Amino acid sequence: MKIHVLALLITINLVTDESLSESDITTGYQVTLAVPTDYARGFVGRAFLIKTDHNPPNFRAAISVEAIEEGETNKYCCSLDVFLGEVRVWSSAHFSRFYVDEKCVLQLTDLGDLRLKAKNERVGWKSGTSKQGVKRLTLLRTGNLVLVDEMGLIKWQSFNFPTDIMVWGQRLSSKTRLTSFPPNSTFFYSMEIKDDKIELFLNYGKSKYSYWEYKPIGGRNITFVEVSSYGLEIFNGKHRYDKIKSIATSLDPLRFLSLENNTGNLRMYHYSEERGKFEASYQALNFTCDLPLPCGPYGICMPSGSCSCVRLTAGACNEARVCGEGHSEMVELQGVVSVLTSDSYKDGVGKKECSRFCNEDCACVAGQYVEEETGEEEDGIGSLGRCFLYEIARGIKTIERGNYRVAYMVKVRKGVNDDHGKNFGLKKWVIIVVVVVDVFVILIVLGGVGYYFFGKRKRNLAVREQAS
Repeated sequence: MKIHVLALLITINLVTDESLSESDITTGYQVTLAVPTDYARGFVGRAFLIKTDHNPPNFRAAISVEAIEEGETNKYCCSLDVFLGEVRVWSSAHFSRFYVDEKCVLQLTDLGDLRLKAKNERVGWKSGTSKQGVKRLTLLRTGNLVLVDEMGLIKWQSFNFPTDIMVWGQRLSSKTRLTSFPPNSTFFYSMEIKDDKIELFLNYGKSKYSYWEYKPIGGRNITFVEVSSYGLEIFNGKHRYDKIKSIATSLDPLRFLSLENNTGNLRMYHYSEERGKFEASYQALNFTCDLPLPCGPYGICMPSGSCSCVRLTAGACNEARVCGEGHSEMVELQGVVSVLTSDSYKDGVGKKECSRFCNEDCACVAGQYVEEETGEEEDGIGSLGRCFLYEIARGIKTIERGNYRVAYMVKVRKGVNDDHGKNFGLKKWVIIVVVVVDVFVILIVLGGVGYYFFGKRKRNLAVREQAS
């Protein structure tokens, strides 16, 4: 059976929403989606092939053609997708996009291999199940897209290739992860299942920076995690021993968990029948400044959620990378920390040594020194501690001053520190003047109030004396 679908360019935001089949797809099946000749920003052409039979929002499998902008290059991407309502919960293009022109073809070959092809029979994605007895492609009620043989045994399934979303009933075993890619960015987020905890990371090149973790109670190893109606359940073997709970109810149970590509936050969603849409019932990070990228490079997240720049050069918020002996130095930023924990660190060092490690490392642009509470002194500063080295200056936020033994430092060009010190001194002088003026004004106000009440009392006494 061969079906051809034309995605007509009626408007730029056209979506071809045509259900071609509600039954399983069998071997020999092929469907073609036409690709526009000229690039149209925002274009989406989509043909829905299979859907589950439970009440909306149900799962649907589709072949899609979408307009993609990468830098100065504009292309069309061809993909096989699974949707829950209007939310894409799985895509063949999650890790690697397949760019096409003229046409996008989905084919389940006679030998049982599921493929995406372009013109000239060029294959951009395949299931790799040729000659394994595959007979049909079907979409389970859980949203799992599977290839099965005559006996119904699964030969390939989308659940084995997690993207940025876990749906109800889906499991992730230890050592696996979800990944999420911010648009037009060199970073990506990951939720990783470790033996002893669940952790969120910001990934940059070969470096990883942790910004949230959950350690299950009891100290048992994690075998796998599973999305249930009320949260993310954590298992050791077949025994469920902990759960990250959502506020979902039996009326509106949890439908999926998502690692958000815009923020890196971990959220769980339920479907509100009353409002007719998905709503978040849990999020790991509740404050903007606790997110990994709330501000741009060298940006400081303020308690209000707004951003301020680390201005160490004239009007600049982006300090250029500097390297080489005598060309750079480290500047400590007062009252700030990074929410990111680097996987590159050194133990048992002092703050001065930590500063030197980063300054001598050309890849390092910032360092964070966390002092241990041992009571031992080092150069009159405090005890030895752990030194974290960063290739990025991100995830910076303000903290309340006190006994919080953390020092955050950035690398700058030699000599910038002097100007920074002068500016800081000026700011401190301004603050002192403001405080003195405020105190003076307060004293005047209090004096006026006291004079008013004292005078009023004196007049009242005089009146009483005259009356007597």
